[in-house]
Amino acid sequence: MIRRNIFENISPLDHRYSLREEEYQDYKKYLSEKARIAYQLQVEVALVKVLAKRGICPAEVAGELLEVVKDITVEEVYQEEKKTRHDIRALVNCIQKRVSDQGKPYVHFTTTSFDIVDTANSLRLKETSRELIIPTLIKLEKILMDLADREKETVQIGRTHGQHAVPVTFGFTIAEYVSRLGNRIEEIGKKSQLLRGKIAGAVGAYNASHLFFAEPDEFEAEVLAELGLKAGSHSTQIVEPEYVTDFVHSIVSCFGVLANLSDDMRHLQRSEIAEIGEYFDKDQVGSSTMPHKRNPINYENVKSLWKEFMPRMITLYQDQISEHQRDLTNSASGRFIPEIVVGFLSAANRLIRVFSKLAVDYDNIKKNFALNKEMIVAEPLYILLASYGHPDAHEAVRRLTLEAQESGKTLRELIPEKDELKAYLKRFTARQREILVNPEEYTGIAATKTEAVIKKWQERLKI
Repeated sequence: MIRRNIFENISPLDHRYSLREEEYQDYKKYLSEKARIAYQLQVEVALVKVLAKRGICPAEVAGELLEVVKDITVEEVYQEEKKTRHDIRALVNCIQKRVSDQGKPYVHFTTTSFDIVDTANSLRLKETSRELIIPTLIKLEKILMDLADREKETVQIGRTHGQHAVPVTFGFTIAEYVSRLGNRIEEIGKKSQLLRGKIAGAVGAYNASHLFFAEPDEFEAEVLAELGLKAGSHSTQIVEPEYVTDFVHSIVSCFGVLANLSDDMRHLQRSEIAEIGEYFDKDQVGSSTMPHKRNPINYENVKSLWKEFMPRMITLYQDQISEHQRDLTNSASGRFIPEIVVGFLSAANRLIRVFSKLAVDYDNIKKNFALNKEMIVAEPLYILLASYGHPDAHEAVRRLTLEAQESGKTLRELIPEKDELKAYLKRFTARQREILVNPEEYTGIAATKTEAVIKKWQERLKI
């Protein structure tokens, strides 16, 4: 048995991003090399179970196989592969060494390697999605919903192009990600349900199984049903690659949402903005040389992980190309899909931790709002003037903002002084005048929209 210190491993996923024991235990159950072989053994067992149901092999062979595979280890398979130079043949040999002579002929019967490989991969990705990915994202979604609801009335300056815009609320800012993450959770769920398997033989035409079954595609369906899978409409030696491509794309797309959320939060944590802050433990260090610093390390880490794993989607697109009924150009690259999933889960779990302890600095939110408070009324003023018939409202208000900047007077102070505006101002409703006096009121339906977004995704995700 190979035993290694994790700090002698090469991938940072092993020695850095899986150090939390509870997360590592979850990851390895579905995404480790041990898990890969365990899922392949499940496929081999399902195959023999259906062979027994169909009367091709004795019923006791299926029971025997179910027991012997429990003792097969990843180390044993790898040792056998040193001789075979073929991973699935090594797996089959390890099974056959443990079963009776009666059972040996039916191990891997009528199948090709990628019947086992692709079916096992689809099965484990489907189960990883159901048992690990979606529950993790739901947990993050709940935290964001709670934050959005709590801060739905907290007036915050809006920002577009790196500039102050018109007001929103901090809850509305977070609600954007409640919605985007909710959409991605649904998409991951849908694409995971579409993952397919195959038991169709060397070129996908059921050549071998047709020797025994008049309708070998029905035999295939029975084997896959044992695993909770379906067959695609057509296979070659491999399952149509688009099923896995689309599933991984849904994950990478969701990863982009997490990266965007992290980037927004990182900017809100800038010294000159400082509207939020990550929780810092009492012994945590922000800089090796500047003891006072509290860097947004978690948000930066998520974006950094996204930068590493997002480009790997290109490899999945390249793996769509396989010559004729199959070539081996995806044999190495396809093995790295679990790393994308682990990187993604590491980022999601990091955000769960940081948002669970997010600090909001209400004083700084108010201070930043006040920086351009006087200019915020420019938009509602222009819109209202235009609605009451001003022939060039935008230009009139633009000139007024320039005068405010040059004179030192506020825009709100200048408005009642302008004779050309008085006839229009008299027609404003009380509510419209209130917006000009109290720009904090100019948040549209930010709060109610936030509530609606939260309610929608609570219902759709059943949380």
